[in-house]
Amino acid sequence: MHYSHRFTVKAPLSLVADFHRRSNSMGAITPPPIRARIHSAPELLQEGDRMDFTLWLGPVPVRWVAQIEQVTSHGFVDRQLKGPFATWVHRHAFAAIDEETTAVIDEVDATLHPNWFWKLVGLSMWLGLPILFAYRGWKTRRILESEMKAQARA
Repeated sequence: MHYSHRFTVKAPLSLVADFHRRSNSMGAITPPPIRARIHSAPELLQEGDRMDFTLWLGPVPVRWVAQIEQVTSHGFVDRQLKGPFATWVHRHAFAAIDEETTAVIDEVDATLHPNWFWKLVGLSMWLGLPILFAYRGWKTRRILESEMKAQARA
């Protein structure tokens, strides 16, 4: 299965990339009613780091461990080591449109888990990706564009 999403934000590439590599940004851009609880992760994700977290899908806890790979100034990959999918690879890419505007491109490749319960959980999560990424785009723009306005006033 493959999913892609793209949006732009009025913020420089370096600010956008740093925002997405901060582990606490995940909770900030996760839409309700999903809740993200990070169990362990460094503040700034680097090559080889692991992020251990639980996504609460209503009353269902989904434990996930992701490894961070292929980190550059223009993106990174998070690969599921443990979680609801048989495989999950999420490429976060950032491209400067101009000095103050950045495109954020998310590409996800996944396969469903063979276990019937996790297959249902994974399928429901997969079907929700358009809403999840639309919210993430909106929230990322809101946070980073507010930061840019605050810097301009200072």
